[in-house]
Amino acid sequence: MMPMRTVFMGTPDFSVGILAAMAERRDLMDIAAVVTQPDRPRGRGKKLSPSPVKAWALAHDIPVLQPARARDAAFVTAFRDLKPDVAVVVAFGQILSQEVLDVPVYGCINVHASLLPKYRGAAPIQHAIMAGEQVTGITTMQMDAGLDTGDMLLWREVPIHADTTYGTLHDALMETGASLLVETLERLAAGTLVRTPQTGSSCYAARITRETVAMDWSKKAQELDAFVRGLNPVPYAQTSLDGAVYKIGALRSTGHAASVPSGTIVAADRKAGLIVATGDEDVEITEIQAPGKKMMEVRAFLNGYTLPINVRFSL
Repeated sequence: MMPMRTVFMGTPDFSVGILAAMAERRDLMDIAAVVTQPDRPRGRGKKLSPSPVKAWALAHDIPVLQPARARDAAFVTAFRDLKPDVAVVVAFGQILSQEVLDVPVYGCINVHASLLPKYRGAAPIQHAIMAGEQVTGITTMQMDAGLDTGDMLLWREVPIHADTTYGTLHDALMETGASLLVETLERLAAGTLVRTPQTGSSCYAARITRETVAMDWSKKAQELDAFVRGLNPVPYAQTSLDGAVYKIGALRSTGHAASVPSGTIVAADRKAGLIVATGDEDVEITEIQAPGKKMMEVRAFLNGYTLPINVRFSL
């Protein structure tokens, strides 16, 4: 069988690992083009920068399309002109119309970073950790016009451990997603791919916003630990003190019941560490970032900063 003519649609780093795995299988697929989001201002200088997928594609001489709106007639025509057998969509960042979904011979296959139907939406990796899940995974899905509602093709579990962060789970899921997508395309080429409708309860993993990352100290210590890990290393959980916003990189339970209102700084010195009351226990913050500074170990932070005790962090 001739390699399938494939169009890849994706934008962030997560997509790059899967695109790279696809590119290694020239016997299975011929990547005709990459579709990604337009260049965006990034960094302090707000200089226009390409997406990670665009940068990788250009470095490997793969043509790139960057529609402002994938629904526009001009893009649909350009997409149709590529004559794809299949399109692979991984965190592209735009909703595709039925007109676009119908262009490839075998439709559009999505790689989603959860075990569907749980955690549909833009931020499944973060929300799975923040919710205290012990397992998540990758699902490949035949796309339809709904939001992550298409038939499942293959799925594979990935464990969430007590020290798992968004960063470590992102990388584990990217690796799993790459191998599962290749297996999905192998089965597609062999004619053995089976669709399974999504069943059971679903939940939505909304995009991470400024409101999402605010720490609610009234929650239990275990919940706050999961919350902090789910936002590490981007964009980090945040809390405020006297108008200054601090980012929290890691914390751990002390095992001592809280005896003051939640959010209260119980201790803040190099010997005791930075201890804060939660809804049930005191926790020790072990990594913190002051405004305009880098994330650092708390004891190094306390060398240069003084925080008052018996005052409360706020949302």
